[in-house]
Amino acid sequence: MMGKEYREKLTFLVEHARDDQEEAKKQFRSALEEFSSLIDFEGGDLQVKYEKLNKQYERSKAQAQRVKGRIAAIESVAKKLFREWEKELNLYESDNLRRSSEKKLDATKESYEKFIDSMKRAEGKMDPILSRFNDQVLFLKHNLNASAIASLEKTVIELESDVTQLVEELEKSIAEANALIEAMGIE
Repeated sequence: MMGKEYREKLTFLVEHARDDQEEAKKQFRSALEEFSSLIDFEGGDLQVKYEKLNKQYERSKAQAQRVKGRIAAIESVAKKLFREWEKELNLYESDNLRRSSEKKLDATKESYEKFIDSMKRAEGKMDPILSRFNDQVLFLKHNLNASAIASLEKTVIELESDVTQLVEELEKSIAEANALIEAMGIE
């Protein structure tokens, strides 16, 4: 693959990572809404509530896996792009063009580091939330009764805080993705 192809592939992956993070935001909020709706549960079929909750958990888990997969793919392509770009700096005859390319490389690397760090911070917040979601789903599965529902209030409040922090990290990462795409000069 050539430098331009690496840039295009990296841009493609970053765009998809940005989109996956947008979807993760929506999905984690949706799962939280489903959990929150249990607090106000006033009767009905608890099995149906459990199944909805479990479906939201499974969707959240799948979305988190997509985000994780994007990180690995992006890191692989970025490493190849930057290695090739650095090698090619020595091929310039013109000092001005070499310096210009080196500045662009440095700016792109800096933007990439901010993005990937931000994405990893957001991704790191997903697993603890998923663990708590899973614990509650399992608890409800085996304790489908009003007292189990009543015990969720404190957990939902804590999850609201965690999901809010996750959404903030995802929004930062999405902004960094846009900055990286702009720094690479493709789109």
